[in-house]
Amino acid sequence: MLAPVLEKVAEDMKDKVVLLKANLDDVPNVSGQLKVEKIPTVVIFKDGKPLSGFVGLARENDIKNLLEGIIKEQSGDISGMIERYENYATANGFRLNPDKKTVERVLKGLLANEKKHGRKYCPCRRISGSAEEDAKIICPCVYHKDEIAKDGHCFCNLFVR
Repeated sequence: MLAPVLEKVAEDMKDKVVLLKANLDDVPNVSGQLKVEKIPTVVIFKDGKPLSGFVGLARENDIKNLLEGIIKEQSGDISGMIERYENYATANGFRLNPDKKTVERVLKGLLANEKKHGRKYCPCRRISGSAEEDAKIICPCVYHKDEIAKDGHCFCNLFVR
């Protein structure tokens, strides 16, 4: 059911994205490497590194918005990131920090970490160099929900109650 939607998005955005499909029965190592647990899983890559994605069905417009936001992020435009993180916060019962300067500082830190380390590691956390350990601090990190519940905000102040 998702394949025709992805094919339409790929056709509409052919100057910006390339759609590649993999049957996990044909490439079983890929599912382990990408931690694919459910089908369909969509993973968005840039320069061979996974950036984002989703599991399950999605509407054409939502997929296009996701891709456009990522394209903006890659060009250094944080407006797409702001919208994505606002949507994430709303869906999880908290808010993006209303202080625009704080949000911009954190997002620029995320982009700097992505450029330097290949992932959007929280700028308020120390990067250990261990891929397994550092996976916990990819924004939104595993700690943010507990911090918001306890302190009213996450450590870097991107999200608030």
